[in-house]
Amino acid sequence: MNIFLPVAGVQLSACLLLGLGGMVGLLSGLFGVGGGFLLTPLLMMIGVPPAVAAASDTNQIVAASVSGTLAHGRVGNVDFKLGLVMIVGGLLGGTIGTNLVRLLRQLGNFDFVIKIIYVIMLLGVGAFMFQESLQALRKKSAPGDAPAPGRPGLLQRLPLKVYFPTSGIECSVLALLGLGFLIGLLAALMGVGGGFIMLPIMIYLLRIPTLKAVGTSLFTVLFTAINVTMSQTLINQTVDLLLALLLLLGSAVGAQVGARLGRLLKAEQLRIIFSLIVLGVMAKMVYDLLVPPASLIVLGGGH
Repeated sequence: MNIFLPVAGVQLSACLLLGLGGMVGLLSGLFGVGGGFLLTPLLMMIGVPPAVAAASDTNQIVAASVSGTLAHGRVGNVDFKLGLVMIVGGLLGGTIGTNLVRLLRQLGNFDFVIKIIYVIMLLGVGAFMFQESLQALRKKSAPGDAPAPGRPGLLQRLPLKVYFPTSGIECSVLALLGLGFLIGLLAALMGVGGGFIMLPIMIYLLRIPTLKAVGTSLFTVLFTAINVTMSQTLINQTVDLLLALLLLLGSAVGAQVGARLGRLLKAEQLRIIFSLIVLGVMAKMVYDLLVPPASLIVLGGGH
């Protein structure tokens, strides 16, 4: 059954949109990501304008994150104290990012800029996680553990350290606020919850055990997505409520299934699957950029 999406201005299959939401919700429960890094480019591929795809997607991320947070919270995999610190930075970053989106749309270059940012971010994250996961599997690391601690990095040397018992780490509040700000900025620019950046940082830089990182990432993504959805609606008017509702219904169910599947896999297996998905999406976006379109950059005012 095809339905017309008023803000996006396109007609799409309702079953297709429900399926996309369910698939992204599944990934959310498995990996602790909002799923926007995957869903936004997929929506663009089926004809949804980039600005509408990015803004409407954050609404779907709210549902997936609520469902996933509840599932992981029941088994003690959510560090609420650490997550709340990052949320403060995320709210500030999301607000600034939303106004940046408005500026780019006025210049007329938003569509091209968002695709380039996606390719760069996905390539960096995917390649790093794939390499580390292969090394971990070869060494047969203990399941469920983060990579073995090395020398203290910059994040561990920053002042204002606080101990977080759930995650079992001591970390600077400044580092967590900065991470939250980055996630909020990405959420507004790219229609993502930021989990695909947050998860590797939590695992490799903060040394949080993988399952704890997954649950805490979902909790943080939830509030970042709520803030960006409200800002995009009020400032840019690019949220298609009908599109968001269909994605939301599918993702809420998928997140519950993903959380259960995640407990059946080893930490290294989760990370390598996640990295392959990231690299696959990046490859498809590079292909779309290389195939000559009518115009990559629109000269003149945005809409």
